[in-house]
Amino acid sequence: MKLAEALIARADYQKRVEQLKRRISMNLKIQEGEQPAEDPNEMLRELDVIMKELTLLIQRINKTNCSVQFDETRTLADALTERDQIWDKRLTLSKIAEEASIRNDRYSRTEIKIVSTVDVAAIQKQVDQLSKAFREMDTKIQGLNWSIDLM
Repeated sequence: MKLAEALIARADYQKRVEQLKRRISMNLKIQEGEQPAEDPNEMLRELDVIMKELTLLIQRINKTNCSVQFDETRTLADALTERDQIWDKRLTLSKIAEEASIRNDRYSRTEIKIVSTVDVAAIQKQVDQLSKAFREMDTKIQGLNWSIDLM
């Protein structure tokens, strides 16, 4: 199995877990004398099996990510961490630029003028650079995922 296939399977397991949680929750309480639409105990057993399979799959994915070289100096796990940090910084700066760009209209000259304390254009330029860096790194990671066998 390729790493990319394992990642798809992980996402599928995670969706199934969330669906089971919702279904269990909807069948936890019923009116006295009624039967639940689905047996929550059976769903709990199914949830347990899926969670164990998911745990094993995630462990294999993590082992693979830590063992495979992304480039000369970084493992795939290092590159994933760096990519995620790029995305987080991009989101933070994007939010800052958005909030700093909001105009507060004054209705008269006696009202206090509100001004931005940051250079919105410079921050937006950083956001654009981070977006590009993220796309480039993500594309390389995605390509690598299809060439790596899961450990």
